[in-house]
Amino acid sequence: MKHPFSLIILWLSLTSLASSAITVAAYNVENYTLADRMVDGVFRPAYPKPEKEKAALRQVIAGINPDILAVEEMGGQPYLDDFQRELKLAGQDFPHAVVLAAADADRHVAVLSKLPFKEVKRHTQVPFTYFGQPDVVKRGVLEVIFATNGGDFSVFVVHLKSKRTERKDDPEGGIQRAQEAEAVRDLVLTRYPDPATGKFIICGDWNDTRSTRPVRALQKRGDTVIGDLVPATDTRGEAWTHFFRREDSYSRIDYLLVSPALKPDVVGNKAMIWDGPGTREASDHRAVYLQLKLEPTAR
Repeated sequence: MKHPFSLIILWLSLTSLASSAITVAAYNVENYTLADRMVDGVFRPAYPKPEKEKAALRQVIAGINPDILAVEEMGGQPYLDDFQRELKLAGQDFPHAVVLAAADADRHVAVLSKLPFKEVKRHTQVPFTYFGQPDVVKRGVLEVIFATNGGDFSVFVVHLKSKRTERKDDPEGGIQRAQEAEAVRDLVLTRYPDPATGKFIICGDWNDTRSTRPVRALQKRGDTVIGDLVPATDTRGEAWTHFFRREDSYSRIDYLLVSPALKPDVVGNKAMIWDGPGTREASDHRAVYLQLKLEPTAR
């Protein structure tokens, strides 16, 4: 039997780790902007996110209590300001926030943080060629850099092309989505040519399952390993992150990928999927989050 004093020391060490760890979450907040939607059984064109859903979002985020929150499907700056203000009123104060205005005028990626940004890089023109024509990643790539006791690390927020078919010769946008992923991968490699020494996370809604070309592309280019998908499950051991209402189906399309250099800092080498209060009402996605064994140099 352990001596009581030894148990106290163990408890203190675990508490110290939890308090010093940085929690990073990625969450598609489902149209935090004007959108056509059903509200109380009535179709509403160009309607804001209902208050019931916004309250559920705040409940989810309070449950996770992240230090860094990457979001997809955010509206423009006024919507981010509203989100930031309402979260603060609910006890989640993110004093640092940035939204990326890219080619998609309606849905953006953003980062809210309790930790100060060291640097923000707005990659709005990430190019690729689509059916012989120049194109760009529609939602761009938002990169936010943080300073820690273990060195700087970047969070890249990515929301790839949806599965909506816009060309008959590209069913469900699979070709476009794969080319967007490859363009994002190439961008990351310009920022971190050696992922074995550079610390970063690529996260967000990639709109495809793990065996597909887009998800594979973000993990590796040739012999160069970009990063590994962090295993993630909810409290019941389930791994889905998206409920597709029209098809009544569940899938995993939201990810946290860490570079080889950052992987040893992931607590337990695993991530969590939130399935607590607010989950069903807040969004058609579930938030994914992990903890890093790092301490920010400033708060």
